[in-house]
Parts: sequence; structure tokens; C-alpha cells
Amino acid sequence: MQVSLLYGRNGIAVPLPRDADVTLIAKPEMPRLVDPVAAVRRALQSPGESSGAAGLHEIAAGAKSACIAICDITRPVPNHLFLRPMIETLVSAGVPQDQITVLVATGLHRPNLGDELAELIGDPWVLRHVNVVNHDALCDEDHIDLGRTPTRQTPVKIDRRFVQADVRIATGLVEPHFMAGYSGGRKVIAPGLAHAETIRTFHNHRFMSDDAAANCNLHRNPLHEEQLEIVKMIGGAYALNTVIDDQRNLSMVNFGEITASHQDAVSFIGQYCRVPVPQRFPTVITSAAGYPLDKTYYQTVKGMVGAIDILEPGGNLIIVSECSEGLGSDDYAAAQATLTRLGSQGFLQSIRHQPFAEIDAWQTQMQTKATEQGTVHLYSSLSPSLQALTGVSIVDDLQATIQASLDASACKSVAVIPEGPYVIPFVQAQVA
Repeated sequence: MQVSLLYGRNGIAVPLPRDADVTLIAKPEMPRLVDPVAAVRRALQSPGESSGAAGLHEIAAGAKSACIAICDITRPVPNHLFLRPMIETLVSAGVPQDQITVLVATGLHRPNLGDELAELIGDPWVLRHVNVVNHDALCDEDHIDLGRTPTRQTPVKIDRRFVQADVRIATGLVEPHFMAGYSGGRKVIAPGLAHAETIRTFHNHRFMSDDAAANCNLHRNPLHEEQLEIVKMIGGAYALNTVIDDQRNLSMVNFGEITASHQDAVSFIGQYCRVPVPQRFPTVITSAAGYPLDKTYYQTVKGMVGAIDILEPGGNLIIVSECSEGLGSDDYAAAQATLTRLGSQGFLQSIRHQPFAEIDAWQTQMQTKATEQGTVHLYSSLSPSLQALTGVSIVDDLQATIQASLDASACKSVAVIPEGPYVIPFVQAQVA
């Protein structure tokens, strides 16, 4: 038997041993919108009743400026479908075209420039007609200090281009997220448009170690709760949320008040992304979701964490991730170096009392959740010099690695998750 996993742009075929008892874990078939462009225009004109908003033209009437926040290159958001209709609607409502800004919500990721920016936007018309800029979390003057959140006292500094706009719109993709529960909506604003001080606070050890900061969970999730408070502090916003299937086709799009529209999208994707299985497995094979998410090892951690709930303690988690751009940031490489020097417990102890997390060290902390559950094996294109900083087992022969895992276990059951972190399996208790 052979399975195909998302890997880079083209995927990878993985042969499985003949004696393997394979459970393929995938979403149920999702609907595909026949005319995505028309669906976007309908969403902008007539939001659903639960979205709590009028159409965009009515919202923008009389506005002097607008800011549209978009996700960075790490997310396969179909920007090409909605940016131009959104901008044309704003202009038709009277917003001056030169006062419309598309702001790339990079958080603390690197900026998207040149050909990469063109790929991200997906429509040359947008680049020619409005100002497209990257958020810079380290630039103090780009942010407005709004004080602290009432519940956990997180300092709130958000990009002034978004806060001061008459019309504020966050756009994005709603999918499982291993810290915030689900991506999209409020997450595009924080951390997407937040200052480093804000990001480093609600990504510190206290937040990351909270059991509620987990995939597909919003209930008492501290990151989600802080994000909602930040939305209120900026005076609210609107959002266009999208959901895509495993072939990157548009399955759902909505527009409306940011919290209500995000919840609608969460309710939709939640029917598909959470997949029950009857047991844990000694061998789990997964991916980092392919391009663009698997461009770095940093993003690969999401695939590891997404699978651990069905991995037997001490089992083998085998993940494929191209890592065409290497590890990630220099800050992340430094955190990984600390991990490999001190080990998981030593690393966790070193960050436990830091009010401000070291940049990108939160991803290293999340990796320890996977490595404490079992042995993680990585197949990638990382150079040998970078492999040493992963803190996991490096493999170059997937077939041999899978066979060795089966040979080491009395159980031949293997779980395969081709989409990686876009599918979150869980063990469903059996009714006696």
C-alpha cells in the first residue's frame, strides 16, 4: 500500500509495509463552492444573520480610510478571490482608493517582499491600485499603546494603521491551531498586527503550558480570551473568513462582525477537521501540511502536536516536512540550541518564569509536548548542520523507519494523517 502526504509543493508518496494495519485519517468530504468569486461577492453584500453586520458597502459609507489585514505567506489563504472585490466595494462606498491599505499580518515572522508578496496577494491589480505593506512588530512608532487587557494584564500595542482606520477588516483562513484553538478572525489582529511586547507576553510559558491552549478548543483558552479582549480594546472590527478543503478549494466564506463571523466559520470547519478514531497507535505518520506551511521547521511543530492525542505513550511519530527555507528565524534557532543543550525539562525550567517569552521560543516549548509523548522522526531537506538543532530523530528512509517502528511493537496498527495539522484526530471513548 502507498499513501500520499502533503510535502512541499508536490507531495510525497510513502510505501507502507504489507503487514501494516493502516488507518487513514482524513476529513470527511467537504463541499466546494461552484463559483467562489460569486460567493465572495454575496458574502460582502449580504452577511448571514448571525454575523451581526450589514454589507460592506453600507458599513463603509462615509468612511475616509480602510485597512485590510491579510495573513502572511505561511497560510494558503485565497487572497486572489476576495481582495479586489473588497477594495472595489470600499471605493464604490466612497472610501478614497489612496486611503485603503492592505496590511500583511506578519506577527513576528519575516516580511513578505518581491515575488513572494506578489504570490501572497495573488492579483497584480491589487498591488497596482492600493498600498500593500508589511506589519513590523519591532517598530515602536508603528503601534498604538492601548493599555492592558483586563483579565491577564497583557500589554496591548497594535499597528496604528489598523487601529486608526475608519473601516478595519481582518481576513484569513479558519483551521485548527495548536495554541489558539482555531486560526483566523481575531488571531489576524493579535498576534498578526501586534507589537513584539504583546506577542511575547501571551506566548510565554504560562500561556503555552495551559491545557486549554490546544487545537480546536476555544473554551477557556487563554490566548483566545486575550484576543477577544484586544478586539474590544481597538473598538471592534469586521472579518472575512474562509475555509478550504484538502485541495485548497474554497468550501466556505463569510463576512461580518469579527467575533460572530469567526464563530460561524469555526462551527463549519469543526464538523470536518476533528476526526474520531477508536484507539491510540504505536506508529503515527503525518505531515506538516505541505507548501507553504512546511517551508520551515518552525511551522513543522504544528504537525507534531496535532497528532499526539492519538499516539501511544512511547510510540513513534513520523513526520514529513520539506523545510525548504531551513529552521526559521535566528531567534528560533537559538531557542532550539538551548533545547538541544539542556533537554526538554531543562529548557522548560529556563523559561518558566519569563514574563516575556524569547521570540519564537514558544514553538520550542510546544515541541516538547510531542517529544514527551513519544519519539519524533523527521524526514526533510534540512542540511546536516541544521538537523542537529531540531531536537528530534532525523531519517532519510521513510520505509525503513516505518518498518522499524512496526518491528518494535507487537501491534501493527499505523495511523496516517496526510494533511497533518489541518486534521486533528482524537480517541473517541467506546460505549459499552
